Parts: sequence; structure tokens; C-alpha cells
Amino acid sequence: MPEQPPYLTVADRLRQRIASGEWSPGDRLPSRSQIGSEYQVGENVVRRAQELLIAQGLLEGRAGSGTYVAEPRDRLRMVRSWCREQRDGSPFRADMTGLGKRGTWEHRTEAKVPAPADIAARLGISEGDLCVRTEYEFLADGKPVQLSTSWEPYSITGGTIVVLPEGGPHAGRGVVERMAEIGVVITHVVEQPEPRKATNAEAHLLGVSKNSLVTHIQRTYMAEDGRPVETADIVIPAAHCEVVYEIPIDRV
Repeated sequence: MPEQPPYLTVADRLRQRIASGEWSPGDRLPSRSQIGSEYQVGENVVRRAQELLIAQGLLEGRAGSGTYVAEPRDRLRMVRSWCREQRDGSPFRADMTGLGKRGTWEHRTEAKVPAPADIAARLGISEGDLCVRTEYEFLADGKPVQLSTSWEPYSITGGTIVVLPEGGPHAGRGVVERMAEIGVVITHVVEQPEPRKATNAEAHLLGVSKNSLVTHIQRTYMAEDGRPVETADIVIPAAHCEVVYEIPIDRV
């Protein structure tokens, strides 16, 4: 049987040291150069070993600080539900409350951003038409569990009290409730989930390896007249969360 790559050997040894209690949750690991010297390998080998253990949830990287033993973490059930969307302006907050966790989010909004070609096609507008773009990082008890980048046509919300998703009297209430305030009735949502690997930026924000699997959901809200009124790219780390769909059944 061929000998396994050096990074897998280092990963096994680091895993054993965590399992034995030598390093406890929250402990900072020695530097890569120190670990490399101890096991007589290069820093790139140590980096690959740590990335593997980060993807497995045993370690977590902190920008500018180092690599730490991760706290034990259960996979969260991320419920995609039209029923919950209608009952509560923030389905994420409702889901986290149901799990006994505090759901919060950080955001950054830019108004009048020209729509790139793919976003324009999803919104049924022309490339370069102005949009309101909001980037979100969703947190469960302070830990990142979901990313989202939302686009809304400025032609729909511009000059109204809901132009900023996280500003004004309806801040944070969700797309359905906000659009209803300006007479836009949303009747359904289209979601397309697919697995892929995390990008460097996504991995940094979610605290996972760049090679970790994520569930990427392309979501678009549709109004009663057939217009797309918002589209978003949602990214959920597979190691930390499971995505579940709740589908209502209409009874005639």
C-alpha cells in the first residue's frame, strides 16, 4: 500500500493530540514553523493539514491570530420555508430562536450599483441598470453560519421608505414584508441549491477551509405580476449546517 501524503500524517498526529486532551477547545496551536520543525516537514504541509482539520470542524482559523482548537459544534438545521417567511419578517431569526440560539446579522449596503450581466438576467433588467446590493453575514450565537448577497432593482424601491433593506422603519423585516409596504405583492420564491467549494473570501468569513463544501442557493422573489423583485446568492457551510426545505400543501 502506498505511503499516505505527509499532510495527512501531520493531520492524524494533530487530531490525536486534540483527542488526547493535550490541546483543549479554545487553545491556540503552535505556529506552523514550530509544528513543521517538530514533524520535520515544511510549512505548506502543516498548512494543508490544518486546512483539512478546519474543514472537519476540529480547528478554526482566526485572521491575524492563528489556528485554534474549535469548540464542539452541532450542525444547525437551516429551514427554507415559505410558511415561516410569511409568519415572520426574519425567517433566520425565527429559525435560530427555535433552536435556542440568538440569530443576528451584519450587513453592508450599497445603493445604485450597476447590475452585472448574470444578476440582470435573473432580475429581468438590462445589464448596468442600477440596483441596491446588500451583503450579509448571518450569525448564530455570534458564530457565522450563512452568507448572502442580495440585489434589488433600484427602479422598484428607489425613493421609497424601503430602499435600504437595513434602514428606515422596516429595517430587517425581510423582502416580502418590505415590498408589501410599497404595494408590491410577492407570491412565490424560486430557489436553486447546488453544492460547491468555498471561495477564499467565503472561507475566511465562515471560518472554514477554502476547499470546504458549501451549499450555494440562488434565490429569486417573484411578484404577482411575474416580475423578479429581488435575487440573492446564499452560501451555507455544509460542515456546520444542514439545509431542510419545508413545503406547504394547499388543500382544495
